[in-house]
Amino acid sequence: MAMLWKFMRVARYSKTALPPKVRGIPVHSRHFSSSKSVPSDFAASTTCLNTVELLGKSYPQDDYSNVTEKILSKVGKNLHNKKHHPLWLIKEQVKDHFYKQYTGRRGTPLFSVYDGLSPVVTVQQNFDSLLIPQNHASRKKEDNYYLNRDHMLRAHTSAHQWDLIHSGLDAFLAVGDVYRRDTIDNTHYPVFHQMEGVRLFSCHELFSNIKDGESFQLFEQGHRTAHKQECHTMEAVRLVEFNLKQVLTKLMTHIFGDGLQVRWVDCYFPFTHPSFEMEINFQGEWLEVLGCGVMEQQLVNSAGAQDKIGWAFGLGLERLAMILYDIPDIRLFWSEDERFLKQFIVPHICQKIKFQPLSRYPPLINDISFWLPSETYSKNDFYELARTIGGDLIEKVVLLDEFTHPKTKKVSHCYRIVYRHPERTLTQNEVHRIHQAIEESAVRELGVEGRF
Repeated sequence: MAMLWKFMRVARYSKTALPPKVRGIPVHSRHFSSSKSVPSDFAASTTCLNTVELLGKSYPQDDYSNVTEKILSKVGKNLHNKKHHPLWLIKEQVKDHFYKQYTGRRGTPLFSVYDGLSPVVTVQQNFDSLLIPQNHASRKKEDNYYLNRDHMLRAHTSAHQWDLIHSGLDAFLAVGDVYRRDTIDNTHYPVFHQMEGVRLFSCHELFSNIKDGESFQLFEQGHRTAHKQECHTMEAVRLVEFNLKQVLTKLMTHIFGDGLQVRWVDCYFPFTHPSFEMEINFQGEWLEVLGCGVMEQQLVNSAGAQDKIGWAFGLGLERLAMILYDIPDIRLFWSEDERFLKQFIVPHICQKIKFQPLSRYPPLINDISFWLPSETYSKNDFYELARTIGGDLIEKVVLLDEFTHPKTKKVSHCYRIVYRHPERTLTQNEVHRIHQAIEESAVRELGVEGRF
């Protein structure tokens, strides 16, 4: 999945984030996690109308601020660090695999793991450091959660690439919660969890096991093609690409078992070239599980590793967990229902688990229609409004119909909202109150003209 990687492709397609102790981190220190995770109840508060207090810091609001209280309440939950949570199990499986498979000369793990980095990053970290153009669609307010023009909730763990490389690291995994305004269905949620992997190679490291390897170079003055960057030699790119695909194939085989079929699809990401999506054949269906590629050398150079070449990948923990454990609804990862959580209390992180569904409660369906305002309107604005009011009571929102009036040229949208709680039965009165609140808020906040 690696949702932000995928979004970058589709779209065309701490200093805040990094605690001070990471800079100059000793080589032997292979795992980092915040020693004091901030409980969600104390993670955020609005100190006044124009300021947000988050993780002990104040952020003045401006015309870019669009983070809701509901989203702020998720900051500090750190589901990936809660023992026996399904996302923790996936993270630990990946971490265990990298620790055992890849070691240095002294037998210590080659990859460092960072799973406690702050989700508050600068716009420079989230976009500029990754060479994402100023006019790129992924920067839009409709798709991100901005605290203000300069700070945001990270949209991907790639936001930490530059800082970690600049600190001297050349092999690491970064894990954390990421935030994106998105559609509403059983596979999308505004907060999800991602793992970033990066590996850099010196010329000696890359070619040392190749016959006559001393005759090969990492860099040249060439031309960019579909298969390589202008500054890379073809020999270097082929080896980096081979290593990347081998590492990820071994990882997916470790998680899903021997005999797994994989395939690679060429794609586009702003901060890697060439770029690929990895798909696995699981129970007869091809499923996308991650995005990856050879890192843009300009990014690597700017972080101070001019003499190295590398790869990067991003994967979604929810995506892997939903496939591996057969979890049907992404909202369940936020459940505190013991019937869900106790299924993942197992003696070993690699133990096979098949999720046993909770009772399937009936859905309640309501439609909403309105004329769009003449100014810019975004579907994500309506999705965010519906999610803010209805929360996890809303299972899905679907755009059913789009109609343009032949005379006035006004555009109308009709959305179907499916209400279903994953843990209890909803009443008609309860849903009616929520739906009415959504109608009223859409008129008031989005400037639409109701047809209800």
